[in-house]
Amino acid sequence: MNRMFKLIKNEVKKTFSQKSTPIMLALLVVVVLIGGFILKANTPIATNDWKIQLTQTNQTLQTQLTLPQTGPGKTKEEMQEEITTNTYRMDHDFPPIEGRTLWGFVIPISSLISLVSLLTIIVGAGSIAGEFSDGTIKLLLSRPFKRWKILLSKYISVLVFALVGLLTLFVASFLIGGMFYGFSGVTQPFLAYTDGAVHEVNMIWHIFTTYGYGCVSLLMMVTFAFTISTVSRNNSLAVGISIFSMFTGSMLVNLLKNYSWVKYILFANTDLTQYISGTPVVSGMTMSFSLTVLAAYFVIFNAISWLVFSRRDVVA
Repeated sequence: MNRMFKLIKNEVKKTFSQKSTPIMLALLVVVVLIGGFILKANTPIATNDWKIQLTQTNQTLQTQLTLPQTGPGKTKEEMQEEITTNTYRMDHDFPPIEGRTLWGFVIPISSLISLVSLLTIIVGAGSIAGEFSDGTIKLLLSRPFKRWKILLSKYISVLVFALVGLLTLFVASFLIGGMFYGFSGVTQPFLAYTDGAVHEVNMIWHIFTTYGYGCVSLLMMVTFAFTISTVSRNNSLAVGISIFSMFTGSMLVNLLKNYSWVKYILFANTDLTQYISGTPVVSGMTMSFSLTVLAAYFVIFNAISWLVFSRRDVVA
């Protein structure tokens, strides 16, 4: 176990010693900063009469509830949820977090998890393929470790990079959000609406949950890129296929969503927030079904990597 830990430690050091690694993390911070300027420029200034605004919004929604449902607007359930949440805010003096607030910045910036996925795909694709292109694979395999341990250590080092990227994203968004909007309201809870009632949820926990949902797609796409890299031994091919799949997978699912078999496609299951919103890609899909499908793909991808890396004459 100690030797395995040293092997993993060595691969992690190798990943973070590359010149591209700090550049990618710095790029992530720069994008967050640019996002901060853009959001601040396009977000209206918050006013102190937010209770009056919410009262007016509730009155409008109450009127709409009495009208028949027409068009693709909010459903009556969504309107009732908004009314209940607004009322709870006013009763407990919790201003809306949307707008120029710390959490109003951190939450939308969490969408940059897709950028962390992109950067991790680049690292994962080059983890194995880079050893072949640099000619260091012979030196790596000459060490007294089984091939599956070498493969596992590289995979873990890629996941460590992903974790560092996610932490960088959160810390950068928190600090930059505080720089733009101040840290007042940092203890304000997130208001979750479940079973017809509003519940207070710790904001940090809510954001970590949001990150957790985003990490599902990240993990699957990185694993996919790692597999393509192992099979093809071509860095550019692995990056290209993975990024193409990442950006076109959801479009393909939407085009084919009228077919029941589309639910078995990987990209139909990576967005678990579809079950929070209550709008799964295919009617009848459940959270447990998607987790089962994702687990199957995860096992298949890693099995292919292990079989190819263990049996191919990679030294030649």
